Amino acid sequence: MPVTLLLTTITMLAFASNSLLTRAALADGAIDAISFTTIRFAAGAVTLVALTLWQSGRRERSRLLVALPGNWTSAVCLFVYGMGFSLAYLRLGAATGALILFASVQAGMIAWGVRCGHHPNRTEAVGLVIAFVAFVVLMLPGLHAPDLWGSLLMMSAGLAWAAYSLRGRGSADPLGETAGNFVRMSLACLPVALLKYNSLHAGGDGIVLAVICGSVTSGLGYSIWYHAMRGLKPLQAASVQLTVPLIAAVGGMLLLSEAPTLRLVVAGGSILFGVSLTILSKGSPAAPTRLAENLSGRSTSGPRAS
Repeated sequence: MPVTLLLTTITMLAFASNSLLTRAALADGAIDAISFTTIRFAAGAVTLVALTLWQSGRRERSRLLVALPGNWTSAVCLFVYGMGFSLAYLRLGAATGALILFASVQAGMIAWGVRCGHHPNRTEAVGLVIAFVAFVVLMLPGLHAPDLWGSLLMMSAGLAWAAYSLRGRGSADPLGETAGNFVRMSLACLPVALLKYNSLHAGGDGIVLAVICGSVTSGLGYSIWYHAMRGLKPLQAASVQLTVPLIAAVGGMLLLSEAPTLRLVVAGGSILFGVSLTILSKGSPAAPTRLAENLSGRSTSGPRAS
C-alpha cells in the first residue's frame, strides 16, 4: 500500500502539472496553442512508444512496429481533448481550467452511465444536483465568471477525455494502445499546423514546457497511473482524482501568481463535494463495467486510461 500511495501521489501531481505547464507556456506567449499541442503529444508518443518497446519481448516488438496498437476513434477523442485543452488555457487560469475539465469529465462519465442503465440513487442524485447548481453559479455572468469561450473549449476537452477514458477501460494493452493513440493524434495535428503555419510561433521556453508536459507529466504520468491503479479499488481511483483541481489551484497560486476568487473557491468546493457524493455512493458496482463495455464493445479487464 505505501508504494501504491506514492505512485498515486506522483500521478495526481503529474495530472495537475499538465494544467500548470500548459497555462505557463501559453499565458506568456512563449508558444501558440497548436504548436504546444503538437509538440506535447509528439513528445508523449516518443516516450510511450519507447516504454512499450522496452517492456515488450523481441517478437512483440516486431509486431508493434508492423501493427500499431490503438485506433483512430480514440485518437480523435484525444485530438479534441488536446486541442480544446490548450486553446482553453489561452483564456482560463490553471485552477479554473482544471476544475471545469474535471467536472466535465465526471459529468460525461456519469451521463453515459445513466444512458447505459445505471440510474442514480438518492445520494447520487443529491450529489449531482449540488454539483450542477454549483457549476451554474460558477458560470453565471459577472465580474469573476470564467471566460465563456474558454469554458466551452475546456468542457469539450473534458467530454472528449471522458469518452477516451471509457474506451480505454477495455484495453488488454493500455500502455501500447495509449502509445498508438498518441502517435495517431500527433499525425492528426500536422494538417492543422500546416493550415495555421503563418500564425505559429514557438520559443525555446515554450518548446521545453511542451516536451516536459508530453514526456513527463503525460507520458510517464499515465504509465505510473497504470501501475498505481493495480493497488486501488475503482472507487478509490475515481475519488482520488478529486485532488487534481485542488493541487492545480495551489500550484497556480504559488507558481503562476493566480489569485483564486471567492466564487471559484465556493463553487469549486461545492462541485467537488457533489461529485464526491456521487462517486462514493453505494451504487451498483457493475455500472462502470457495463458502461465501458457498451462504449468500447470489449471486456473491462484492463485499467482505465486517465
